[in-house]
Amino acid sequence: MLQLFLSSFLTLFVVIDPPGCAPIFAGLTNGASPHERRSMAIRATLVAGVILFGFAVAGEDLLRTLHIELNSFRIAGGLMLFLIALDMVFEKRTERREKRAEEVKATPEVEDVSIFPMAMPMLAGPGAIASVMLLSGGAKGLDGTVTVLAALAAVMAITLVALLTAGPLMKLLGAKVEAVITRLLGVLLGALAAQYVVDGLRGSFGI
Repeated sequence: MLQLFLSSFLTLFVVIDPPGCAPIFAGLTNGASPHERRSMAIRATLVAGVILFGFAVAGEDLLRTLHIELNSFRIAGGLMLFLIALDMVFEKRTERREKRAEEVKATPEVEDVSIFPMAMPMLAGPGAIASVMLLSGGAKGLDGTVTVLAALAAVMAITLVALLTAGPLMKLLGAKVEAVITRLLGVLLGALAAQYVVDGLRGSFGI
């Protein structure tokens, strides 16, 4: 179970990317009071957590209802995560997040950014949803599912801490250190994504 927890934690941490979301949140909440910033951080994390927990628990039933095999979803999810990994390595993902953040900031009537764009799509985006569904679908028995949910809870807790400490965290890390970490995590995510595709192909064709 420890191995499942570690692999689930690493996958979700890389996909959700708390260190990468922290500077975006800091930019979006620039000018807000500490109380407002804290409330938005908590709300964004809770909403994203509920969405991801829901897909982790009921995702397989949803696939069954849509007549989609889990192996097919593994292949599709792996390819999607691989594209995210490429974006992370070449910093395209960060650029898109920053552009989306600027668009939200340029809209005067949008004040609370906790639901959009923080909870969705930055935290509970397609990659994160695909990841929790793949991990929970591949877990064996109730113990396996609980282990995946525990890893998700741990990542969401770290995400909350990252958002609450976004300002000081950015001053501590700096842009260059963040870029290096993002690239390294992108390489790891690429390897995990490739493994998902391989497992899906093996399951589909009995290799």
